[in-house]
Amino acid sequence: MKAHWMFALGVTAGAVAVMTPRHLMPFNNAYSPVRLSVSTTALAHTEEKFEFVAKGPMKTVGPLFGAERERDWAPEWNPEFVFPTPAADVRGMVFTVKHGNLNATWVNTAFDLNVGRVQYAYVIPEKMVTLITIQLTPQGSSTHVAVEYERTALSADANEHVRHLAENDGKAGPKWEKQINEALEKVK
Repeated sequence: MKAHWMFALGVTAGAVAVMTPRHLMPFNNAYSPVRLSVSTTALAHTEEKFEFVAKGPMKTVGPLFGAERERDWAPEWNPEFVFPTPAADVRGMVFTVKHGNLNATWVNTAFDLNVGRVQYAYVIPEKMVTLITIQLTPQGSSTHVAVEYERTALSADANEHVRHLAENDGKAGPKWEKQINEALEKVK
């Protein structure tokens, strides 16, 4: 109940401040108003999906989508864990990954292998935000894997890079399928 009153009070105070003429505001000469610059360039947002079948049961395939276990099938993948330490694939894991000369901070937002849902969000400061959602569905002795990438540029100079990555995202299915199925063969 207190939160609702605090919110209402904050909205009211904000409305009064916005609607009060500047010459009636105290400290008008002591503080200059904050001016926000708004870019007229639209920032890129992309959504790409791909699907494939992993040749193993969901209980075996699912863990491969944890940041630590991804090392088993993606040789270029090298996350540096912030949480937990030692590294473990759990909901809420936080790690960094080098993207060329930039560093991205990744956060796992869902790691529920019982329902087959894994999700990561990562940010490259002032460049891009990416959301990766993975849905696993049992398909007999195999697992159907659906992956969705959503990318949003954080600055106009990142628009082209976001679009380029999206082109590659849409084509990543065959590579992931090959790498994961080769890793599953080693487990058998």
